Amino acid sequence: MKLKSIGRAALATGMSLAIGLGSTACSRDYTVAYVYSISSQNATVSAYAVDYQSGALTQINGSPFSGTGQNPVAVAVTPDGNFLYVVSQKDSNVVEYAIGTDGKLYGQNTYNLTGSFGTAAAVDSTGTYLYVTYRFQTGFGSGSPGPGGITIFPITQSGSNVGSLGTAINVNVGNNPVSIAISNPTVLSGATSSSVYAYVVDQETSTTGPSVIGFLQNQSNGNLTLLPGSSCTTTSPTACTGVKAGVQPSAIVVEPSTKYVYVTDEASNAIIGYGINGAGPTAGGLTALNNSPFSTGTGTGLFPVNLTIEPRGKFLYTANQNSNTVSAFAISISDGSLSGVATTGSATVGTSPTCVTVEPALGIYLYTSNLVDSSISAEKIDPNTGQLSGIDNTPFTTGQDPTCVTAVANGNHAHAQSVIVN
Repeated sequence: MKLKSIGRAALATGMSLAIGLGSTACSRDYTVAYVYSISSQNATVSAYAVDYQSGALTQINGSPFSGTGQNPVAVAVTPDGNFLYVVSQKDSNVVEYAIGTDGKLYGQNTYNLTGSFGTAAAVDSTGTYLYVTYRFQTGFGSGSPGPGGITIFPITQSGSNVGSLGTAINVNVGNNPVSIAISNPTVLSGATSSSVYAYVVDQETSTTGPSVIGFLQNQSNGNLTLLPGSSCTTTSPTACTGVKAGVQPSAIVVEPSTKYVYVTDEASNAIIGYGINGAGPTAGGLTALNNSPFSTGTGTGLFPVNLTIEPRGKFLYTANQNSNTVSAFAISISDGSLSGVATTGSATVGTSPTCVTVEPALGIYLYTSNLVDSSISAEKIDPNTGQLSGIDNTPFTTGQDPTCVTAVANGNHAHAQSVIVN
């Protein structure tokens, strides 16, 4: 199969390119998306084709793909589905892969973080910048704990090195940043250009307490400046304060219309919701929603470690590690409140789910990576109600101890990103 982006000579080395339309058309008739799972024990990425009718997974020829580095913990993809980046926690680096039209991965380059012990990653909606949080700034480590930061990589957009990462920018934050999310571009009332926000879950210390730190993206170079309501000291060791984020926040997501932010609190079995402030001096800052936090369910939603919102922005799902379930919620677009989908909307998945994702093509197939039984669970989303129903033959075997899972659309199933006007 050919690569999705032509022009990088190294990508073609050793690869068999499909000639003509026959083989490409065949795969796209039946494959709506590709799913990728990273294995912390095997240091590999397992790749699967998603059947458009059923959502079932078929492992791609050649999978799993090696070279992730030791203990991969996070994975991010470009919106066009052409490149995948894996964060290796032990090696403190990022490994770049090109994605072929058949879903195969082709290892490219490895890039060092500006700190150590990577924790999370996100690509902005334009595919221009990769953001990676790390636990320790230079001079700190497991034996000498201290604050962490964000490594910002520009993603090459054209030419022979498309998809490669450029010179990194560093932004210091506080103690233990564990998750990061980037908003879609939004045009505020009266503004002549769009704004993009980045939000980091910073677990901080027992003194300052966990918080969400907000940043405004400089769209010309990817750098981040603090938003109203967030502050960080500049002398070492740095510490940050922001909007309070419960007891033990674990993951964060921005709702697609850039109106709301949600954070899972694994210690409280809850989701904390925030509204994103509109035009004015506090634009981009966060305000806690009324009735927040929202329970993930007594007995059925224990220890929510990850969350996602399906592409339409109507439903939110959490991966609950201690109850082996996914909880489903309807999002009120008027006020951001969450209401639990009917009981049948929550689903039992594999043992100790670590990550949850929805494929971006049809937006109706949901997948979790399950740590203990080394599997991927698959569920179908009812697009009207948000309820989940099991997919035949789920769960699907994957690499040992999977830490996260992601998905890309296949070819023409990809959707263009729009700018939100608020």
